[in-house]
Amino acid sequence: SSAEVKCSLCVVGIQALAEMNRWREVLSWVLQYYQIPEHLPPKVLELCILLYSKVGEPQVMLEVGSSWLRDQTNKSLPEYSSLLELYLLHVLLPLGRFEGAEELVQGCDALDSEQQQAFLRTICESRCQWTQQKEMHSGGEEQQDAAAETVLGALSQKLLTMLTLLRRALRSMSSHFYVLPYKKMLLATFLLYLVVVRLDPASPTSLPFIYKLVQLFRQAWAAVFSPMHRPPIQN
Repeated sequence: SSAEVKCSLCVVGIQALAEMNRWREVLSWVLQYYQIPEHLPPKVLELCILLYSKVGEPQVMLEVGSSWLRDQTNKSLPEYSSLLELYLLHVLLPLGRFEGAEELVQGCDALDSEQQQAFLRTICESRCQWTQQKEMHSGGEEQQDAAAETVLGALSQKLLTMLTLLRRALRSMSSHFYVLPYKKMLLATFLLYLVVVRLDPASPTSLPFIYKLVQLFRQAWAAVFSPMHRPPIQN
């Protein structure tokens, strides 16, 4: 029939879009031909649920699947029970919609008591696993926070030690420079400025003057620094 041909073509189109990595367009593309979710064929709905579950986007099928399963006409279809189970396992339970899953199962007249109990047990087991995973995740976060606090404490202690040593070094340097005569230090700085900035070492006429300034700088250096802390001067 034309409905079967239309469904088969939609199945081929869904597979083609998935292979081209255009899975985001699947649901909107299918609804262009069926207008409302309740009119989707079971095979098309099954492929959409599996596709969006595989790509990690089950919330896309949340409203569509709920509308299809709550439709009274669809409840009489032979595929209804399998699609309900598929919707529970791949959409509601992965999203943590346990109350909605229980409400959907308990309010479904198309299921007998044994099927309802089986679905409810599945929902209960999934809820327990979800709770355990959540507790383990929160425990892991607490351990990570504690480890981060320990590392930060150690870094803070090292930084405090370094700052203490730096303060001591600066205090020692400042006390040493306070002892030096400022006039001699200014003289040495001025002579160094003349040698480095004001004179051109490449000019032959400046060589004798540079030699005299170097001699004066040696004398100033010897006068400023004590023999114990005098750094070596290379020619």
